[in-house]
Amino acid sequence: MSTDAPLPTPPWAPRRRAARATEPKAPLTREAIVAAALEILDAEGLAGVSMRRVADRLDTGPASLYQHIANKDDLLDQLLDHVIGEVELPEPDPDDWQGALKQFLRNARATLSAHRDVAYVTLGRIPTGPNALRTSERLLAIMRAGDVPEQICAYAVDTLMLFVGAVAYEESIQATSMGATVEEAHAYVRQVHDYFASLPVDRFPNLVALAAHVTRWDAGEDSRFEFGIAVQVAGVAALAELERARQRGDAGA
Repeated sequence: MSTDAPLPTPPWAPRRRAARATEPKAPLTREAIVAAALEILDAEGLAGVSMRRVADRLDTGPASLYQHIANKDDLLDQLLDHVIGEVELPEPDPDDWQGALKQFLRNARATLSAHRDVAYVTLGRIPTGPNALRTSERLLAIMRAGDVPEQICAYAVDTLMLFVGAVAYEESIQATSMGATVEEAHAYVRQVHDYFASLPVDRFPNLVALAAHVTRWDAGEDSRFEFGIAVQVAGVAALAELERARQRGDAGA
């Protein structure tokens, strides 16, 4: 009498593997793409960031990224805006607008320097992402709280951020070009000092006399950066006062 019951499995038959339960992939989003790019940036620098590398990290194909990101330039713009969003923004202070402006510049440098060579992306671009706009708005508010004339505010936003970006990018280069350790970097700077000091004094009297000063270097370059922002913020304040005096003169004429 036949039945439809399944037959026993022969002992020599290969055993079937049990199907593994797989979790569904999280939906791909612009935010997830930028987060993956940031992980690569922090580990390897900008040279490691590409659409393919980001896609691999997200376990997908590059083509799927283009539904959310136009191209690599767009990816870099989004990456930079994400980093800018990490900058702590001081509140405008009419009584100490210069102090608030300096603190912002310190915060911006620290944030950019924390992400390898991302500062390179700031050069030659006009950031227009939501975080960049919020940052520009706050910078203008800080200076306008100090009664800085409008055109000076506009120029200062550009030049101050250019300065911070250039400093942060230079520091990312120095992190590799001057040696892998602080000791190696100090050794390199000492070599430059000794070279300057050995120059013919009749041809380079000032470089020889100031060799110790022009090669002064500390691991964080804080003293040089503080000098730079002090000069620039004082310059903005001085130009603002000159412009206000000119406007008062024009109004009284």
